[in-house]
Amino acid sequence: MFRFLRRLFLVVLILVIAGATYALWPRTGDLRGFDVDAVARLETGMWRDYYAKDYKNLAQRLYTMYRDIYHFSPADSARLAYNAGQAAKVFQPTGSRAEAQVALPFLISYYTLLRDKSGEFFDVEKAAKLELDWWQLRRENVTPQQYGEVVAEVAEVVFNAQNEHVTKSGIQRAVMMRYRDDRRGGGMTEEDWAHIEKHLIEAYRELKTGVARTP
Repeated sequence: MFRFLRRLFLVVLILVIAGATYALWPRTGDLRGFDVDAVARLETGMWRDYYAKDYKNLAQRLYTMYRDIYHFSPADSARLAYNAGQAAKVFQPTGSRAEAQVALPFLISYYTLLRDKSGEFFDVEKAAKLELDWWQLRRENVTPQQYGEVVAEVAEVVFNAQNEHVTKSGIQRAVMMRYRDDRRGGGMTEEDWAHIEKHLIEAYRELKTGVARTP
């Protein structure tokens, strides 16, 4: 009996060590080689979670995206999901630009980790402030074209890529945000969400073209 328990303990210990090694082993994420359809599908779901205030499901989708689509380690994926999710959660109830600053520390932590674990090189504070800026612009009297250009600026900073594809991607995403906003009073249908996903696929296809690595 003692011998059996000792063997069982060793098996469990090996499994725990293997699991921890898999989760914590350092690896570099890939922000450019993503699956367009998968990212668009996950983002559509995250929009639904955000407006339903389902932060648990939002965090799960974020984790899935970073781990399965961008190939970060499980530990880094969890940290990225936490910071992105917390930024959205604390921003949602704010009512002014001053109040919205509560989300900035989470965005800075998020972009710092994204930079350090992806192999990209960019100005973290600039990316975080631009991200928060377009979040706030959506609440103000500006057009999708205007805040879509700021969405594109975030990608330009992160990928050091400035071209028509990146700009078009940001504006397409903003147009879909306005589409959702215009229909929220009457309630979003499944057809509406399918329409958004279809156009987000187009937006992310443009982004992937715009940030593709040159030989």
